[in-house]
Amino acid sequence: MTDRKTELAANLANVEQRITAACAAAGREREEVTLIVVTKTYPASDVRILSELGVRHVAENRDQDAAPKAAACADLPLKWHFVGQLQTNKVRSVVGYADFVQSVDRDRLVAALSKESGRAGREVGCLIQVALDAGESARGERGGVAPGGIEELAGLVAGAPGLRLDGLMTVAPLTGEYAGREQAAFERLMDLSTDLRRAHPAATMVSAGMSADLEQAVAAGATHVRVGTAVLGVRPGLG
Repeated sequence: MTDRKTELAANLANVEQRITAACAAAGREREEVTLIVVTKTYPASDVRILSELGVRHVAENRDQDAAPKAAACADLPLKWHFVGQLQTNKVRSVVGYADFVQSVDRDRLVAALSKESGRAGREVGCLIQVALDAGESARGERGGVAPGGIEELAGLVAGAPGLRLDGLMTVAPLTGEYAGREQAAFERLMDLSTDLRRAHPAATMVSAGMSADLEQAVAAGATHVRVGTAVLGVRPGLG
């Protein structure tokens, strides 16, 4: 193994151990939780190594980085998730490679995604990003729709050609009533998921938890965790 492959294999094994232990503590099966490795700022060569190590889901948050990386790795059996705030002028590019867009948070974005998925002849899975730091009708600091806006937006996604309503996503908020209370935030997201599934039974994905709080997300019931630093190391330029 190369040094980088050895490093990534060890990190993956550690994250796998954490997820397995969290599932056991929560009385869940390991298969109930999907690991998404967030590869932002890291090169296509790392994505290729991760694929060799068995990773099947990767995530990016900037189209200008993701598009060339996805193209360079088009031969790999990967599912690509877009997790960043998405401008409508980037939608055409993102729809070209993303299997899932986890940051759907406004009606204009739904319309743009539907239009471009139709043009590309692709179906894109959509998660509504929920802002738990927002009021009932506001947007969050890092994007996302307030809980009160989920129902309307879900209806738009579900009725949009080329889109599939898959579930909900959140980022543990830094402000508001859930700041520093990751487990409570993720439990709130699970309650919102239960509400959503009454009208949309197939929207079962719950994406929550990152390197620092994946255990709390698994305990709350998340189906997908998004882990970057714990697998790939500290981001270049971040110390």
